Amino acid sequence: MKRFYKETAVDLGDGGHRVLLDGRPMRTPAKAVLVVPTRGLAEAIAVEWGEVPDKADINVSYLPLTRLAATGLDRVTTQRARVIEDTARYAGSDMLCYRAGGPETLVKRQQETWQPLLDWAAERHGARLVIVEGLAFVDQPADAVARLRKAVAAHSDLGLSALYNLTHISGSLVVALAVAEGHLSAADAFAAAQLDELYQIERWGEDPIATKRHEGIRHDIEASARFFALLEQQRLKG
Repeated sequence: MKRFYKETAVDLGDGGHRVLLDGRPMRTPAKAVLVVPTRGLAEAIAVEWGEVPDKADINVSYLPLTRLAATGLDRVTTQRARVIEDTARYAGSDMLCYRAGGPETLVKRQQETWQPLLDWAAERHGARLVIVEGLAFVDQPADAVARLRKAVAAHSDLGLSALYNLTHISGSLVVALAVAEGHLSAADAFAAAQLDELYQIERWGEDPIATKRHEGIRHDIEASARFFALLEQQRLKG
């Protein structure tokens, strides 16, 4: 689909802030009016659409905030319990809990980067996870998993959309929750999520395919972090 509109705008309606294309409310793929709780988020989505070049193809990869909002409205609202479970299950196999046995420089970097995040989860949510050397699966304490699930379920439908996206990208529910709660920046989340890969790149160099992949991951993490920040405006004002 090519750009078919000239102007974008934002107004109040349908219980929140709507994005307008040539004065008409934007709709999601499921035909629901795209309405979000904060004006800041609506304006950011409008900017995404406004930056699509005239007569250019509308590529959803360049509309990350729109995609997260539409997913929350179309899918999370109708499958909330499933999204909570699909996100919370990462607590049982969080990437931060699986450590390398060597080389020593990698072991040290994992400890310095990942352990503070696990300590934060233990302090913030009362969820102390077990770490293990290697990839052999380790059963996490049921109480810790339940507490992290509770943290997931506390999010709104739109928040869950971004939280699931970030958890899936990073492989870590702890990283995703830390970003959602403003404890971790997008840059630091990327560094934590891609620690092993970045370490290997430092040793052996990077190829064009890996570079493109990493940029896509960085872009997705930044979008999710920004989405959370714009949603947070509602809580701060409330």
